Amino acid sequence: MPTGPFAARAPPPHDSLNRVCGQCGRDAIHEAGNREDAPLELGPEIVSGDLKTCTRRKVDVLIVGSGLSGCVIAERCSKQLGMTSLIIDKRDHIGGNCYDFVNNHGIRESKYGAHLFHTQFERVWEYMLQFSEWIPFDHRVRGRVPDSNGVKQLVPIPPIHETVNTLFGENVKSEEEMIAYYNKVRVPPPGGEAKNSEEAALSRVGPQLYEAIFKNYTKKQWDKYPAELDASVMMRLPCRTNTDERYFGDSWQALPLRGYTRIFENMVLTDSNIEIRLNCDFFEAQRHGTLPEYGFLIYTGPIDAYFAAQGMPRLEYRSIRFENEFVPEPEGGFFQEAMVVNYPAPDEAFTRIVEYKHLPNQPRAVLEGKVPGTLIAREYSMADGDPYYPVPNEENRKLYERYRALAADEDSSKICFVGRLASYKYFNMDQAILNALETFDSLRENGKLRPKRQQEFDSLKENGKLGPKRQREDFRPGDGPK
Repeated sequence: MPTGPFAARAPPPHDSLNRVCGQCGRDAIHEAGNREDAPLELGPEIVSGDLKTCTRRKVDVLIVGSGLSGCVIAERCSKQLGMTSLIIDKRDHIGGNCYDFVNNHGIRESKYGAHLFHTQFERVWEYMLQFSEWIPFDHRVRGRVPDSNGVKQLVPIPPIHETVNTLFGENVKSEEEMIAYYNKVRVPPPGGEAKNSEEAALSRVGPQLYEAIFKNYTKKQWDKYPAELDASVMMRLPCRTNTDERYFGDSWQALPLRGYTRIFENMVLTDSNIEIRLNCDFFEAQRHGTLPEYGFLIYTGPIDAYFAAQGMPRLEYRSIRFENEFVPEPEGGFFQEAMVVNYPAPDEAFTRIVEYKHLPNQPRAVLEGKVPGTLIAREYSMADGDPYYPVPNEENRKLYERYRALAADEDSSKICFVGRLASYKYFNMDQAILNALETFDSLRENGKLRPKRQQEFDSLKENGKLGPKRQREDFRPGDGPK
């Protein structure tokens, strides 16, 4: 069994491709003297769900959802325009799916699965440096995959030289030899263009890797074989020809030193212009007439839930069930060799196991070896539960366009639909942040958010910091199930 944490940095020279070189950023809560590793304890009014306890009966902006999209827009409205916001969320915590916490064993875990921050957008990176200290982290994944003899081997995913050599007895030693391997095994689509994900995968990685890694993993993740999914799902399979093990290729890759929840605490909890009420369902409050008066609504929830009264079918999502297990005395201190180990074979129902203790942003006691046990989380893909991943097929695309048309018919001077659930598109964290920042830019420029600090906003515009808003289709696919 493993005896130490999986290295946080990739082997040279690929570690140098990450532009995050050391600890950076600012944590205002830590600077103010708070030395706790766990999230802040929220006040009773915040978690009460009682809108009558709000200090304002009228706010400039009502925001549904305390995830990245909602909190970024609330922060921008306050800091740039001096506007007041009320954020409501039916969950009992802030941070949306990014929420993490320190459990009873002293280990930092993520309630909704592992989150790895990475971005190619400098604007996003510079923005996020305001709300946390960050440490560099090169995410690398291993898979326990059957080889040609059916014996499970631990190999890098996405596949690199080591993967095909270990699984199939190849002897790839260079980039040129890896290119030659792919050229040898690839199967062109019968009609010239891939009509489904099976044809796409075979044309990208060939039958050996397809059968060993991608076919059954896709079935577990989507409850559909690749032949039943759009070609677009598998056309983005990474085909590495070098030895770069990093899962992501973005310029900035890092972890928040004190966890993701700290980002939201610095973003909205200490701002007097922003109030938060958790355990508060927007639709119930709307039905009971308890919502405060507001000038503009930012809705970040599922778009089909907003239009439920229309009687249209619900959009299809895949969800995840997490089966957590605390292992009190693992041999060597760890359960597995890496933080994330994928299980693509069909004999295991779960898709992967995450072991949080490997992460370098664990509390100091964990890093110093004072926590003897470890926490693992097995992930099972499901049809029911919290919506995670939109299911990419033609039926869902057509249905979403109907919802999109309904959203377009809403009074755009009063409401804006923002984020992954409202857009029915899986966003990475950085994409959600950029989408929220650009939505704020667009709403302000169109006069839908009225500033109380016009001069500051004009200065931002003159300096070119407010760019045109990207449309939903402009974002590349996120890092959801491939």
